[in-house]
Amino acid sequence: MVERVTATNEALQLIGKLTEKHGPLLFHQSGGCCDGSSPMCYRQEEFMIGNSDILLGEIGNCPFYMNRAQFNYWKHTQLIIDVVEGRGGMFSLEGPEGKRFLTRSRVYTEAERKELGL
Repeated sequence: MVERVTATNEALQLIGKLTEKHGPLLFHQSGGCCDGSSPMCYRQEEFMIGNSDILLGEIGNCPFYMNRAQFNYWKHTQLIIDVVEGRGGMFSLEGPEGKRFLTRSRVYTEAERKELGL
């Protein structure tokens, strides 16, 4: 089965650390505005999913959401969540760790597009 969102080992390690520290987490792919286009990490109880948000999958046992309108631009690509050094979005939980989550992407193959019905 083709995954719409995956994570690098480094991202999974940081997610594990943040989960131990903060409890259950969720991710929401930011669509711009204040924090650019970053994957934002929140405590599950502190972020309200809207009617226009869709679940893309899970990374590190954490649900990963994106706004439906934004998804229409990204639906032909797999999101790969990575970690780099530096300060991320001020609202995302990884900020104090001196690291930030970063979204990389790759275009699906023809076989993957067929499997996804694209």
